[in-house]
Amino acid sequence: MKIDLTHYLPILTWGRAYNRSALTNDLVAALIVTIMLIPQSLAYALLAGLPAEAGLYASIVPIMLYAVFGTSRALAVGPVAVVSLMTAAALSNIVEQGTMGYAVAALSLAGLSGAILLAMGLFRLGFIANFLSHPVIAGFITASGIIIAASQLKHILGIDAHGHNLLELVISLATHLGEINWITAIIGVLATGFLFWVRKGLKPLLQNLGFSSGLTGVLVKTGPVAVVVLTTFAVWLFGLADKGVKIVGEVPQSLPPLTLPSFSPDLLGQLLLPAFLISIIGFVESISVAQTLAAKKRQRIDPDQELIGLGAANIGASLTGGFPVTGGFSRSVVNFDAGAETPAAGAFTAIGLAIAALALTPLIYFLPKATLAATIIVAVLSLVDFSILKRSWTYSKADFTAVFTTIILTLALGVEIGVSAGVGLSILLHLYKSSKPHIAEVGLVPHTEHFRNILRHDVLTHPNIVTLRIDESLYFANARYLEDKIHNRVAGDKAIRHVILQCSAINEIDLSALESLEAINERLHEMNVCLHLSEVKGPVMDRLQREHFLSELTGQVFLSQFEAVKELESK
Repeated sequence: MKIDLTHYLPILTWGRAYNRSALTNDLVAALIVTIMLIPQSLAYALLAGLPAEAGLYASIVPIMLYAVFGTSRALAVGPVAVVSLMTAAALSNIVEQGTMGYAVAALSLAGLSGAILLAMGLFRLGFIANFLSHPVIAGFITASGIIIAASQLKHILGIDAHGHNLLELVISLATHLGEINWITAIIGVLATGFLFWVRKGLKPLLQNLGFSSGLTGVLVKTGPVAVVVLTTFAVWLFGLADKGVKIVGEVPQSLPPLTLPSFSPDLLGQLLLPAFLISIIGFVESISVAQTLAAKKRQRIDPDQELIGLGAANIGASLTGGFPVTGGFSRSVVNFDAGAETPAAGAFTAIGLAIAALALTPLIYFLPKATLAATIIVAVLSLVDFSILKRSWTYSKADFTAVFTTIILTLALGVEIGVSAGVGLSILLHLYKSSKPHIAEVGLVPHTEHFRNILRHDVLTHPNIVTLRIDESLYFANARYLEDKIHNRVAGDKAIRHVILQCSAINEIDLSALESLEAINERLHEMNVCLHLSEVKGPVMDRLQREHFLSELTGQVFLSQFEAVKELESK
């Protein structure tokens, strides 16, 4: 069997058509993204509870590996806020922050996550991510954004505070409010305010001054770099580190080191569930961003190959001093808007970050942690979206329940319990909805061959015939509901002689449902009523023909509902 390497190595596809124009666009995009990623990578490493340099390491090799295996032309892979928070939440329950064991556990978490993603991709299990509904994801990200912002207030205020959920964080912050370092607080508040202004107010100002839209976009995106430069210079100039302002300190001036995760069964067993949750959340966030950006250029994203690309990126992170990574929304949008045409832009970004790791790290010695905290707060608050509550309440009370429960549990009990509850609730709600499928009694629309709900339309019916349209596949959870529905309809009407099940919306009938159909057929026969089927789909009919049900059916199987009614009326 011949293996198509281009399927597993998308670089062979876009690499053949690479030209000078694409090179120029990719280099420009890489420059802009690199400038943005330097402070962001440092910040997310601190959020994950790791040294600042881990953020740079996690943004170099993973991007290069994704460029080889990924299918998105614009996705930028690296540390992101939600995954960094989940990393910290998972590891702090196992090992103490700041220890060598914590760093090794982070490598192991990235490696385990990479292995899960890679296995899912090779076995084409991308559909597993569908068990996380969009409302649940929105609720989880909103709650996580609030927790992340709250967790960074300790750096903004220069105090010690800890907690895995919002309640613990608020209590811890309140307890230490008397220890505020006012110089740190001033730096943190000014940096946060400036970054918010850059996002909202700088663009209109520059446009009014006559700057081009392209240059305006670049200047807005480099706002965090300006804050880093100004606050670092201020701390160095006025010796604020000696006055209690916490700084990043010495960052190794080197390329990512070669590292090995731990293969301890005990540690891997403890990390298995967090790694699975990080893999699913990271994949959902990444694929949604990739597909959104690809649609704008009519490009195609292969979800299973994306799993392989993200898996390779995480394994690369585990071997080069990093922690779990995925495709980030903000960096990918910047990459797309800056004109990136191929994944080579990501590889050039990695080269830029490698140069920064080698040459620029001494310059961030005096970078205050309050500035990095401000960068995180401004980034994650854009993810907070409470409008999903109003929208889901208006549209579907079940979806509102899922969103609200996910938000509350995440805030109250932490990210792992919150997302686990969200997944479980999504599945339970699906089972609940499908366990009571919509079953409509339908009649013939006059002068047509169409059948519609008798409660919604003025239709023709026959006193001896009942037609029920089942708007759901039949399986173990809803088979008994169908039995009860048919029995209740027929038992009270002695005139009924025929029941037709219109199966146009049924895509599958499992064994439990087949046994229910057999029971329905037998019970109706005892009432002197015939059971008929109409508009049965080919694959469903193929499966029914393997059993004896059709030979025992008291009625017939009709090609169309109109044919069924006309023939039975004639009898």
